[in-house]
Amino acid sequence: MDFGVQFFPCVGPNDVSPAAYFSDALELTELADSLGYHHVRMVEHYFHPYGGYSPNPLLFLAAAAQRSKRLRLITGAVLPIFNNPLKLSGEIGMLDAISKGRVEVGFARAFLPHEFSRFGVSLDESRARFDEGLEIITQLLEREDVAFNGRFHAFPATTSLPRPTQTPRPPFWIAALATEASFVNAGRQGHSIMAIPVGGAEMARLIAAYRTAWSEAGHPGGGRVMLAFHMFVHEEPGAAARIARGPLNRYIAALVDAASDWTAGTSSADYPGYDKIIAKLKGDSFESQVAEGSAFVGTPAEVTEQLRTFLARSGPFEIASLQVNFNDLPVDLAATSMRLFAASVAPQFERTEIRP
Repeated sequence: MDFGVQFFPCVGPNDVSPAAYFSDALELTELADSLGYHHVRMVEHYFHPYGGYSPNPLLFLAAAAQRSKRLRLITGAVLPIFNNPLKLSGEIGMLDAISKGRVEVGFARAFLPHEFSRFGVSLDESRARFDEGLEIITQLLEREDVAFNGRFHAFPATTSLPRPTQTPRPPFWIAALATEASFVNAGRQGHSIMAIPVGGAEMARLIAAYRTAWSEAGHPGGGRVMLAFHMFVHEEPGAAARIARGPLNRYIAALVDAASDWTAGTSSADYPGYDKIIAKLKGDSFESQVAEGSAFVGTPAEVTEQLRTFLARSGPFEIASLQVNFNDLPVDLAATSMRLFAASVAPQFERTEIRP
């Protein structure tokens, strides 16, 4: 099993300045590289303290490429619906060249109504725009002289430059929440899947559906599954919970606020049940996140046991992406936590090839 770090800015100018946030994130990127973590990952969101410091994850990852030597650089995820695929394809090729072939591209449909409204895009076009954008980007990265005439985009024979350093292109990840169809489609298409953990038994069912679709489509191996967790480790018993409780509760509150349109009457056939998902999050807290296995917080021994418990419920997966400096958690404490995890927790989970 591999462990990487992810950065999901959840602060505003009154909390942490952008300069300070990215200085901290790049410092932790260097540390992750030196400690043997698998990847660094950055999200794409806009306009709100929940993710708004990161409108372009590729830009951050270009900086991270210069502060690391071996980390995989993963978008978690870019949003084709808000980006022209011609431009995005060129930017992916550029980052792949800058990093000497360390890029992996995660794609998502976006889910925050306020972003759709500000960009002037209909929620009801989300799935169609995602599918078309992904198809175009795949063709542009894999082939030259690509012409396209679709519902949202049309262009004559075009060769995207720079060409990817990895052949035929960087690996793709598809972001999913809790919809089985998303897991099945990713497996059928031969893409890796990145998700936020839900209840253990449900997570096991979704992962199994992904691996079954992967196998039935004839792809070799069993695919790759990445799950995202908050993580904070402290040597002193009780200290980790005392320190992480406030930042994690503020993170949850910011997410609920950013997505509040779903519980205020917004609906879309492309997002069934999102009102219930956000309503549930309103009742979440630090305690429920730890109890459900969405956050690993405690001493090294406690976090090891939390991860083992989660694996027993969900079944094996390939990569854990750890959010290490959520909300306003101080960088020095995040760094100490990363060192403790790398030294005492990660070695308990040997990396193995996982098959369905």
